[in-house]
Amino acid sequence: MKAIIDCNSFYCSCERLFQPALATRPVIVLSNNDGCIISRSDEAKALGVEMAGPYFKAKPLILKHRVVTFSSNYNLYGDLSWRVMETLRTLLPPGAVEVYSVDECFADLGHIPDEQLQSFSVYLKETVEQWTGINVSIGVAPTKVLSKIANRLAKKHKALTNCVLVLNTKRKIEQALQKTAVEDIWGVGWQYAVKLRLYNINNALDLSRQNIEWAHRVMGGVVGVRLIRELNGEESIAMNEERLTKKMIATTRMFGTPVGTLAEIREAIATYTSKAAEKLRRQHGAASVISVFIVPKEPPQPGRFRHGPSVSSYVHLPQASSSTNELIKPALEITGQIFEHGMFYKKAGVVLSNIVPDTSIQGNLFTAPEPNKNRMLMSTIDNVNFSMRNDVVKFAASGTTCNWKMRQELRSPRYTTRWEEICMVN
Repeated sequence: MKAIIDCNSFYCSCERLFQPALATRPVIVLSNNDGCIISRSDEAKALGVEMAGPYFKAKPLILKHRVVTFSSNYNLYGDLSWRVMETLRTLLPPGAVEVYSVDECFADLGHIPDEQLQSFSVYLKETVEQWTGINVSIGVAPTKVLSKIANRLAKKHKALTNCVLVLNTKRKIEQALQKTAVEDIWGVGWQYAVKLRLYNINNALDLSRQNIEWAHRVMGGVVGVRLIRELNGEESIAMNEERLTKKMIATTRMFGTPVGTLAEIREAIATYTSKAAEKLRRQHGAASVISVFIVPKEPPQPGRFRHGPSVSSYVHLPQASSSTNELIKPALEITGQIFEHGMFYKKAGVVLSNIVPDTSIQGNLFTAPEPNKNRMLMSTIDNVNFSMRNDVVKFAASGTTCNWKMRQELRSPRYTTRWEEICMVN
């Protein structure tokens, strides 16, 4: 049996954790630059606040109903997500947890007897909530797709299910499938649902009754076959091992206000390169390709840029590296090549790719190997910044004022990752 553990309105739950007075108040969290609504509490949903809607459009409704609003606080959310996942790893056998996103994970419950699935799921839920303060919903079923359906129904009918639903009989599975609209199936978007409805497939039960030949013909082959098999209780999407190293590392941000000077763009790119290099060293990797892109505020005129809405370029390094200084230099050179005077830009980013372990870097006959003292310097900078936070040690190219940083006017304190912002109890 497979389970999916999903944090309820995760970002809102993180904010409420340190402000219990908000437990019954409508709460929303905004995206980067306070642009769109990316998380809503049940109370906010009931008021009609739309998910992913622009903040400025929803503001009259928000002010009318005194909806509590927060800017994104990713330091807090990331730390609490780690605590939830670590709690589950503690409660389950090694390798039984597959992190799917920041607020949900799959779990293999094959070691739990069928008659104990309900009680064990309740135990998981109560323990996670007690240890972390984050409310979760749990759906359990024979396959991943069915567990997603169970989880969705558990959240939809909280009063009836107490956020835990186990589909362990054929009758329960058929009832759940019949209650699930085709567009609500994991892996079926609303656009594809329109196509399926033309075949009179309106819910998950209808889809589960289609044969394999039909899936090959209409649903794109293997992907469709797997989906139908999963709906019928046949495991076709296996548990994946947790990926500890990334094949590509990116750091991208929106600017707080449009940026039109090369100096500010260079500062931003240097800062993003530093952050990407730190992530790279954290997984003991080295990159041999660095890409830089900048996104104009206004859509470019047809034919003005060769790369569509964003302007980008990349360069192959002579030798793979994880040293910030060796990555900043080519990044800034690329920036100078793609920047156009007179344009204003709203976003920029740096991507490191062709990543290899830093213990097996291919040498280059025409360049000297990276000196060991350079690695020691990077390690020292990382340790200082980790302990002191706020990038107290950085390269001069990153600048000091950073006027281009994202707007986060309503961000709450980073309670769990900053000593100076720790929650005080009187």
